[in-house]
Amino acid sequence: MSDVDLKGLFLKHADTLRRYLLRKVRDPQLAADLVQESFLRLAQKPSSERIDNSQGYLYRTASNLLIDHIRQEARRKTDSVPHEALAEIEDEVAGLEAQAMAQQQRQALKQALAELPERTQQIFRLNRVEGMTHAQVARHLEISDSSVQKHLAKALAHVMQRLREGDVTPSDE
Repeated sequence: MSDVDLKGLFLKHADTLRRYLLRKVRDPQLAADLVQESFLRLAQKPSSERIDNSQGYLYRTASNLLIDHIRQEARRKTDSVPHEALAEIEDEVAGLEAQAMAQQQRQALKQALAELPERTQQIFRLNRVEGMTHAQVARHLEISDSSVQKHLAKALAHVMQRLREGDVTPSDE
């Protein structure tokens, strides 16, 4: 196609083709790019290939280019999820990891406590789990306050030692 013919086609159809694409994409820059690419493809057609309807060719080419563009954008789309949502997912994963670790620690604590004498376990549970003071535990079990403190010290020392040794694992239950 000669430059004169191409220029004439451009002057005649470029504006209407751009408006047509603009209605479809609502992006003036993209519409202009697609118009230019359509005319570029028409200009690159070998002269041996005759085009009977240049306007139809331009519209069909522009429509196909638009479809290709939309498909490529869909494939490339990485920001379809806002960053805040990704942060929430990361927070959930971190929360799940923390929950799993806390569960493992509870199991390890439970196992270490199971190794203690029954009375020491009972005092530990009343004080640390149920929240009773030393005096309340002493009254409840009818023992001295110092006895409660000794049992708690024994329980805490044993638990800390077992956890430091790493001998206590959740699967040892």
